[in-house]
Amino acid sequence: MKYIIETSRLRLRHIMHDDFPELCKILQNIDVMYAWEHAFTDNEVMEWIEKNIERYKKDGYSYFLAIEKANNQIVGLIGPLVEDIESESHIGVAYILNKEHWHKGYAVEGVKASIDYAFKTLGAEKVIAQIRPENINSRKVAEKLGMIVEGEYIKYYKGKEMPHLIYSIKKDTKI
Repeated sequence: MKYIIETSRLRLRHIMHDDFPELCKILQNIDVMYAWEHAFTDNEVMEWIEKNIERYKKDGYSYFLAIEKANNQIVGLIGPLVEDIESESHIGVAYILNKEHWHKGYAVEGVKASIDYAFKTLGAEKVIAQIRPENINSRKVAEKLGMIVEGEYIKYYKGKEMPHLIYSIKKDTKI
């Protein structure tokens, strides 16, 4: 198995079709998916897997499957990805963690490694994160890593307007 990113506690690799059952546990949990305002169906999980595999082919990266080194448990999905905001492409970071792994520091650890990967491997000068204003825990993760709010915009998803804050960090910022 080829790991793209490793941290002290995590290994990150490409998502595969075989990960479907584990991804269902994450993407079909409404507590986890509240920022999307719905839990995914089986079809949506499969489409999500396909979308990420296509991103790997097109961009070389996207959400990665985060696996705990100590016990091989799936922690969640973490990684850099192309974010299109108002017709402009950015390198962003995002994560979706299995609820049983919340509040253990995995988000900070994985997002920090993804930011480092974006700067060192992808050549980004700036990395962004799109976060719903009411998602206090994700805002704390971004702020802990030195990201600052640089703006906001409305994302349209399934016909709904979803306000997002745009956090960013520049390459020369010390994390």
